[in-house]
Amino acid sequence: MIRFLSLALMAVVISGAVNAQHMNIGIKAGLNLYNIKNSNDVKYDLKPGINAGIFSHIHLSDQFAFQPEIVFSGQGAKYTTGGVETKLNLNYINVPLILQYMFDNGFRLQAGPQFGFLMSANSVTNDVKTDIKDNLKALDVTIGVGLGYIHVPSGFGLNARYNHGLTNINENSSSSKSFNRGFQLGVFYQFQHKD
Repeated sequence: MIRFLSLALMAVVISGAVNAQHMNIGIKAGLNLYNIKNSNDVKYDLKPGINAGIFSHIHLSDQFAFQPEIVFSGQGAKYTTGGVETKLNLNYINVPLILQYMFDNGFRLQAGPQFGFLMSANSVTNDVKTDIKDNLKALDVTIGVGLGYIHVPSGFGLNARYNHGLTNINENSSSSKSFNRGFQLGVFYQFQHKD
């Protein structure tokens, strides 16, 4: 799966690079604050996690860029019943395909679809881990919107993004629907950055 995703990203990068003014490769990492929204009004709490990955930043014009990414993302939620906490740990390999509008001062507005591939899923209650991957769909489609900033001389930057799940991640349940929702805060570095 990861090999397929890597090849897909390379194909996108190569095809985009043909018409691009220039492009850069970068790395990113940060904090996730994810939750699961349920249609049956069952409330979960935010669960922190991490995200880390690589991206290609392809300039399409002076103001617009296309940024495909491959990112590991620790997601899920947590809830408490009778004083006992349960954590739902959902680990995805996400492939965001982000279009950015770049301001002259280093700020960037960004939006685009994201395709998430479920790698593992478990629930943990009282240190007892239960595999729940078969209960969840393998593919999660979301829309991401956010804001970034890059310090042009150094290539270092900050990024904030909200991901709004469109896919009901429940594999078998017809009575309720569940959707991933999450904020990502992080830092990134673009190698050989050009403004």
